[in-house]
Amino acid sequence: MDRLLVSAPHKSSGKTTVTLGLCAAFAAAGVRVQPFKKGPDYIDPMWLAHAAGRPCLNLDSYLMDDAALVRCFAGGLRSAELALVEGNKGLHDGMALDGRNSNAALARRLDLPVLLVVDSRGMTRGIAPLLLGFQAFERDIRIGGVILNRVGGARHEGKLRAAIEHYTDIPVLGAVAEDARLAMTERHLGLVTCGEVDDAGMRVRAMGRIIGQQVDLDAVRAVAAVAGPGIAAAAHGPARRADVRIAIARDRAFAFYYPDDLAALEAAGAQLVPFDSLRDTRLPRADGLFIGGGFPETCMAELEANVSLRSAVREAIEAGLPAYAECGGLMYMARSVHWRGYTARMAGVIPGDAVMQQRPVGRGYVHLQETAAMPWPAVPGAAATPRVVMGHEFHHSSLENLAPGVAFAYRVTRGHGVDGRHDGVRVHNLLASYTHLRQGAGSQWATRFVAYVRACRAARAQRPQADLVPSE
Repeated sequence: MDRLLVSAPHKSSGKTTVTLGLCAAFAAAGVRVQPFKKGPDYIDPMWLAHAAGRPCLNLDSYLMDDAALVRCFAGGLRSAELALVEGNKGLHDGMALDGRNSNAALARRLDLPVLLVVDSRGMTRGIAPLLLGFQAFERDIRIGGVILNRVGGARHEGKLRAAIEHYTDIPVLGAVAEDARLAMTERHLGLVTCGEVDDAGMRVRAMGRIIGQQVDLDAVRAVAAVAGPGIAAAAHGPARRADVRIAIARDRAFAFYYPDDLAALEAAGAQLVPFDSLRDTRLPRADGLFIGGGFPETCMAELEANVSLRSAVREAIEAGLPAYAECGGLMYMARSVHWRGYTARMAGVIPGDAVMQQRPVGRGYVHLQETAAMPWPAVPGAAATPRVVMGHEFHHSSLENLAPGVAFAYRVTRGHGVDGRHDGVRVHNLLASYTHLRQGAGSQWATRFVAYVRACRAARAQRPQADLVPSE
């Protein structure tokens, strides 16, 4: 399997733009490209998936153990011809001083040659010692080539190429000029999602043409082909037959879902039934409800205007519908969302208000310890003592005016959560948290949530009553 890591000396070097352009250019040439993104991220993978025409999978070496990393990577390679992994931050950056969760460590574990994207603004001869330093720091990391980004013109490119060719043995695989057409629109939580951009397809195709014209695609493919034999991983067990229905919000307001976690829900026996929180006036018939993260604040007027659905969600949860909400989903479950001087009513399940702040309230990896309020059953064979759950958070909102006595399913030992000490608001059969969980991080959240939905349905069957969410 041809594969490589697209990395850089430091963050904001243009990795996403180059990787996106490469995915689009190779896909347009008929190559089956499988994109991956290192670390916790939702938005970059959406764009990469759009460009490649295949779901982008996240490889998180902090949250996922070695076996889970390999399993996720190997699973994504089925029917693909080329794997492109976009790194995060710089090649040697990571949480640990010894680099065990750096991009370089991921390249080492998955046998990925490295394509280094260098922001060359303000550089000429100085690019040589930079590249030599990266070669010397960890000599087992194979830097297969460099792409010069944000080049100022032909003269600038010539000086850079001359320095690299004279002092190093790293081939220059492309030089990308400064170009407004390659700019990505950003806002308070990063890039705008491709689902919110009317001309996303046109933008991606244009970026593929530009990158394809300025990068030697054959040379990139040759570097990727230097990778060793394929990565073997233990096979997943057989998927369970779908026996529960889980309604899932999939729209402009709620779009933050990891594809492998959705696959884990299905493998655990869930049929995922999508609905649009902005347009649908009622929930689909379902045994459970899942609302992931997203940008409800940018759609708050539309969410408030959909009174029928907000009422349906509240009434269903008050009647006992098992539900799970992450970050943006938590905001939707609150009484209201306040942003930029405007307040919009939400579902009103959680007795508190989501208030947007100027700066991030919670950002980074999270460690949680479960409390007695955790509603989901433990995985069979797991220890009975409170377990550590790892995830990540990135939210600008805080949950304020929370009614006293609200139960929390987690104690926060690293991160912020709801108030710096707790996360996982428990109301009826709803669990809502700022923490984003990963099945591959050992939380087994998908398996546990589906088991909880199944158990709640079985309990309802013992007493005569109508479906919590009636048929459409």
